[in-house]
Formats: sequence, structure tokens, C-alpha cells
Amino acid sequence: MTARSDATPARGASLLLLAAIVALALNLRPAMAAVGPLLDLIEGATGMGSTAASLLTTLPVLMIGLGALSIRPLRRRLGERRGILLGALLIGAACLVRVVLTGATGLIASAVVVGVGVALIQALAPVVIKRAFPAKFGTVMALYTTGIMGGAAVAAATAAGLAETIGWAGTLALWSAPAFVAASVWLAASRDPAAEEPNRAAAVEATDPDLPFWRQGRAWRLILIMGLGTSAYTLMLAWLPPFYIDLGEPRATAGYLLSGMTAAEVTAGLLVSLTIGRFADRRGPILTALLLALAGLAGLVVAPLSMAVPIVILLGLGIGAIFPLSLILAMDQIDDPARSGDLLAFVQGGGYIIASLSPLGAGLLRDHMADLTQAWVLMGVGVILLGAMTLEFRPGLPKLR
Repeated sequence: MTARSDATPARGASLLLLAAIVALALNLRPAMAAVGPLLDLIEGATGMGSTAASLLTTLPVLMIGLGALSIRPLRRRLGERRGILLGALLIGAACLVRVVLTGATGLIASAVVVGVGVALIQALAPVVIKRAFPAKFGTVMALYTTGIMGGAAVAAATAAGLAETIGWAGTLALWSAPAFVAASVWLAASRDPAAEEPNRAAAVEATDPDLPFWRQGRAWRLILIMGLGTSAYTLMLAWLPPFYIDLGEPRATAGYLLSGMTAAEVTAGLLVSLTIGRFADRRGPILTALLLALAGLAGLVVAPLSMAVPIVILLGLGIGAIFPLSLILAMDQIDDPARSGDLLAFVQGGGYIIASLSPLGAGLLRDHMADLTQAWVLMGVGVILLGAMTLEFRPGLPKLR
């Protein structure tokens, strides 16, 4: 009886911690995903051009990249418990102020704060997951990434309908509520010892004796692979709905298309987690995903209206698989878990910084050409380059140092 009563609170605490992780994940994309379906309303109300409007996606993604590169100082100064709580509160506050800060400056400033909040959680939550669920790390990480995509899908699907009822500013501000709920759940769950960071003085790493990643060419190629793959996601997140609205589709339909693409991404991510163990050579799955994404991009150029549904499914399956596969490819390059985590932070940091440029580039093209077709073509070229770089990563390569 004693053993059972001791174990039960631990199981309950673990379930609460898992619920907190999922709640946090659901809040990492809505502040960005809700913007696309409403972009024409935002531009009309604020006078922002496409280039300025693209900053509402570009800046948060840039902050995510900088956050990944800063994971060591973040852990030393804040720790996981306080850092994640601060991240959720920043997301909630940044969304809430959008109900009153409806000008271009206010929206752009809130986008930066959203990005800082997301960066804190994305940099620190995987550390908690690894420590709290060591035997089920892959499963919980898959649930966490599925939650990220799920939040984006809900935000994209509901944005147009909510805007008709409470306006575009109210719709953007509404996402403060689940962020504050997630902060409250995390505050309760982080009392679990598994969520408590180790003694910070003991956690300060010694100077790394290994060769710095920035001096290893293969690490830079991993950054380019991550950056180009994530660029496809950020490009669609920002500009797929406006593209279809420009073609005459209703705002709600454009939001549903983005939501459908995101649902396909969730499916692809789950398929990768279930099947990747069968492929010692990662190049086959990656090239398959790239071909799916390339087919979707070709559809956007050739027949965007008549093939809208197949296009978003192809894009979602391709883009949704590329992200976890690029992470797995990076983790393959080093055996030591701690060093592998450092490589992952380096690759994601550089990759997200690269990915932040694609919405901005598309905004510039839209301002000067009044069309996004060239953005799809350039992204297709990027996908082909990504495939060419992937061919280098054959099994049996010497590990990175």
C-alpha cells in the first residue's frame, strides 16, 4: 500500500507536467498563424505594405533562432522553470495588447515580444522533456511538436470567422487567453521535481574542448538544410492565405487551406516518428518529403485554384516531414547526447534565422510585382538545393567533433 501511495502522486505529477507541455506547445504558433488569413484587413486598417506586414511573421521567427543560439546563457540565468513561465506570460501579454495597439508600430513591437516568448519556451521545453521523460523522450517530443502544429491549425481555421464577430484586433488578442492558461498550468506542474532545473552552479558547463561547430563545414550545411526546410513553412504560414485571397477566394477559405496544410504537417510528423527507425539512410525519406513539397509548389504556380486541396496536402506532407527529418539528420552526426544537443541548438538557431528571411523576401516581391508566383519559384529552387545537400549525408560518415 505504501509503495502504491508513493507512486500515485508521481504519476499524477507526470500527467500534469505532460498536460502543461502540450498546453505550452499549443500557444507557440497561433500569434503568427492567425495573421495570414487577416492580412488584407490588417494592411487596410494600418496602411502597412506587404514588406512591413511580413515583419509580423519574420520577427518572431528571427527571435526563435536567436533564442536557440542562446540556450546556454538562458539556462544559466533563468533556469527552465522561470524561463518557460516568462515565455508563456510574454506571449499572452503581447497578444493581449494587440486589442489596443492596432497601429503598425504596435503590431510589429508585439510580434517581437511574441518571438521572445516563443524562443524561451522552444529553447527550454525540450530540456525539461528530456529530463522528465527519458524513457519516452521521442513520444513526448512528437506530442509536443504535434501540439505546435495543432495550435497553428486551429488559429488559421478560426481567424476569419472570429474576425467577423470581434474584429481582426480582437481575434489576435483572443490568443492571450490560452497563453495565460498555459502559464497557470505550467506554474502548477513545475512543482514536480522532474521539472526543476539542476543546481545552477553545477549546471554551468566547462569550456567545450571540442572543435567549435562554426569551424565544421558539415554543421553549416545542416544549418542550410534546416533553414531552407523551415523557410518553406514560414513562407506558407505568412503568405498562403493572402495568395488565395488575392486570387478571389473568401478569407475563410484561405484560412481553411492553411489549416488543412497544417493538419497534413501533423500527419507527416507522426508518420516520421513511427517509421524513421526503419531507415538507416535518412536520405530516402528526406528526398521523398522534398519531392512532395516541390510538387505542391509547382501546383501553386501552374494551377493554384483548381488544385488547391491537393496542393495544400502535398505541401503539408512534404514540409511537415522535412522539419523532424532535418532534426534527426543533425542528431545522427554526434553520438554524445549533450554534444548532440549543442549541435541541435546551433543548427536550429542558424536555421530559424535563415527561415525568417523568406516571409520578408516574399513581401518585397509582392510589393513590387503584386504577385507571389516568383516566391513559389524561388522556394522551389531552394528545395532542389536542399535535396542536393542532403545527398552528402550518407550513412557511415565520420561523426562531427
